[in-house]
Amino acid sequence: MDVTAISELGLTRQREVVLRVIRTSNEHLTANEVFAKAKDLLPSISFATVYNSLRYLKESGHIAEVQFGNGASRFDRMTDRHDHALCTSCGKLVDIEMTLPEAFIGEASKLSRFKPESLEFTLRGKCPECAS
Repeated sequence: MDVTAISELGLTRQREVVLRVIRTSNEHLTANEVFAKAKDLLPSISFATVYNSLRYLKESGHIAEVQFGNGASRFDRMTDRHDHALCTSCGKLVDIEMTLPEAFIGEASKLSRFKPESLEFTLRGKCPECAS
């Protein structure tokens, strides 16, 4: 979605600001990072408002939440199915757009005996900056 179209969604000013922060970022931001950037745009915004806005925007399908174990959730402007690479040194998280073969999904389902609903692939390793 074009960032200029955000104002046409009928969101509150606070939710618009939070969505704009996420849509204009090239990173997967934590709630604290979203709050800091939203505060620059709207100084009166509170952390509770940002947190509640993130929950609303996620539930309404405007953003996605990415969780890795017990670490802080990160928020993603891409809501379509995609995968990620996570740096084990600095925590950098980047999107990977690739197609996983059906056989891969079938094998994962067979080994786990889970009925698949979704599958997210995460490559963990060192990003180019940390690997050098």
